[in-house]
Amino acid sequence: MENVFDILKQRGFIEQTTGDEAIFQLLKEPITCYIGFDPTASSFHAGNLIPIMALAHMQRHGHRPIALVGDGTALVGDPSGKTEMRQMLTPRQVNRNAKALKKQLVRFVNFKQGEAALLNNAKWLKQLRYIPFLRDIGRHFSVNRMLATESCRLRIETGLSFIEFNYSLLQAYDFLYLYRTENCVLQMGGSDQWGNIVAGIDLIRRVEQGTAHGITFPLVLTSSGDKMGKTAGEAVWLDTDLTPPYDYYQFWINVADDDVIRFLRFFTFLPMTEINVVRNLEGSDLNAAKTVLAFEATRLVHGQRDAEDVLRASYGLFGMRTIDPQILPSSTIPRDIGSKEAESIPTTIIEPDCLRRGIPAFELFDKVNLCASRGAARRLIQQGGGYVNNRRIKAFDTMITDNDLNKHELLLRAGKKRYHRIKVKDLSS
Repeated sequence: MENVFDILKQRGFIEQTTGDEAIFQLLKEPITCYIGFDPTASSFHAGNLIPIMALAHMQRHGHRPIALVGDGTALVGDPSGKTEMRQMLTPRQVNRNAKALKKQLVRFVNFKQGEAALLNNAKWLKQLRYIPFLRDIGRHFSVNRMLATESCRLRIETGLSFIEFNYSLLQAYDFLYLYRTENCVLQMGGSDQWGNIVAGIDLIRRVEQGTAHGITFPLVLTSSGDKMGKTAGEAVWLDTDLTPPYDYYQFWINVADDDVIRFLRFFTFLPMTEINVVRNLEGSDLNAAKTVLAFEATRLVHGQRDAEDVLRASYGLFGMRTIDPQILPSSTIPRDIGSKEAESIPTTIIEPDCLRRGIPAFELFDKVNLCASRGAARRLIQQGGGYVNNRRIKAFDTMITDNDLNKHELLLRAGKKRYHRIKVKDLSS
């Protein structure tokens, strides 16, 4: 089997390491590795996928990953990458967030039969006693070195609280604990975690005279320089309630042409031999590759059925679409999709002048019986469940006019799967 370090290198996951050759040799045999995820929100967003995908690659190549949910460290707050102190969360908020994140991690990593571990650092951090911790662990840390790390240095001018200053000690102790109890010898994380990872490696060397290693991943930006995982300034969440599957799919299908190959490498498991061919595609073929990217990314997070549903929804207005089977052939995307669904959508024919003056969205949904009443239509749209041409309607009284027509048609959607097509009567026939 190919060394996973080469896989991560080829796909662009590697930014810094404690020694490429040493880690390559280490990964020739099965090892245990870990990445920590502090439950500071109730969902991961698309920008969090790099470390999650890295854990999945490790498992696929015979290694045992640990996903460490940081109930304990989340109560302290990581200063890395922040210009000001994080909002302090209550234990109840942290616990609720941790449960939600665990449900999302299982889509990427198989935790059954000991093939991976899902641990929570509250188990050992909350049991620590302050004086023994300072004597046994704190004495190995140099304040001068801690202040020189990027996460601390960037915050000195704006203010670094004492509780945040201790974060690095706790994360280093996590690595020491996992080294002792799980034989974990590799920690991975984002580029802003380099100082914390090195601190853990140094602690293992000092306390256990052991050898451990570290890898960091790059901060992924779009070709326009924006932070990966945001659209119109808002995060693209993995939680269905925060970002519906259709909106998640749309985020991926609308990526810039220059990002397609990079994102296929990062956010799918399709073979590199197939992904490299995409660099030669253009026009409709490149758009087909974007469709595969959007489908695969959505399938990983929401499952095959939802991915196929949103694919049909995106084709619903236009009928049959065919994707060349030679484009990224390992994808499970249906190559011919849309025709039956498009034909079965209830349709209303209207006169050309019906939309000239415009009609409030909630009235239109009621008129074509997508909702039981105008009140129900208002509630649907206010809750984010109303769409025109697969574009979410932001206000229930949004005026729908002939400017919204797409090829003389409108496609209304209520919720995930209820559609109604409106066609403008062709007076020339």
